[in-house]
Amino acid sequence: MTQTVWIARHANRLDFVSPEWFNTAERRYDPPLSDDGLIQVKELAHRLKSEKITRIFASPFLRTVQTACGIAEVLDLPVTLDWGLCEWLNGDWMTEMPEIEPFDRLCDRFAKINSTVPIRGIPHYPETEKQCLHRAGKAINKLVTEFPDDELLCVGHGASVLGMTMGLVDGIGKSDVNASLACLVKVVRNGEQWIMELNGDTSHLSSSESTIRFN
Repeated sequence: MTQTVWIARHANRLDFVSPEWFNTAERRYDPPLSDDGLIQVKELAHRLKSEKITRIFASPFLRTVQTACGIAEVLDLPVTLDWGLCEWLNGDWMTEMPEIEPFDRLCDRFAKINSTVPIRGIPHYPETEKQCLHRAGKAINKLVTEFPDDELLCVGHGASVLGMTMGLVDGIGKSDVNASLACLVKVVRNGEQWIMELNGDTSHLSSSESTIRFN
């Protein structure tokens, strides 16, 4: 059995570029993409348009929805939202469970969201780093089991990119995976073994971050 899974981190976020945005934001823990992040989405989409991806899944946070839907427009595929791929719900970063846009509003804004499938999974706030990595690994294993004949793209966050990769590839630790903004991890199954063929590749980007940020 063979299968390919692509794991992408969202593109650059507005509060990384303009930290003051946080002070007046309606949903402080759910920033949109920055202007350069929108460019990164186009570059990600261009990189993936020749691949054979058949299903796209994304965290329900706005920055991952924007990233996934920008790619989905080019690939002409729907996007299914999944809490299993979401941000690390870290109580030290967030004083409360982060609020996201309601599902119906996201569907109104982004035509590529599959509105017939509610957001998969249930978030649990707060969570430790270990719990986050385990949750993301469990989520991606559920997806590859449910859709074994599909080539998947899963769009997440820094920590969930680590967790998804570690959940598939035996012997990989969190320090072994590059999870920079708008990166791509490519993992391929050959029989029972998963091999990481690309590790946080950013060669498709015109500019990339030199220091990886997680919050």
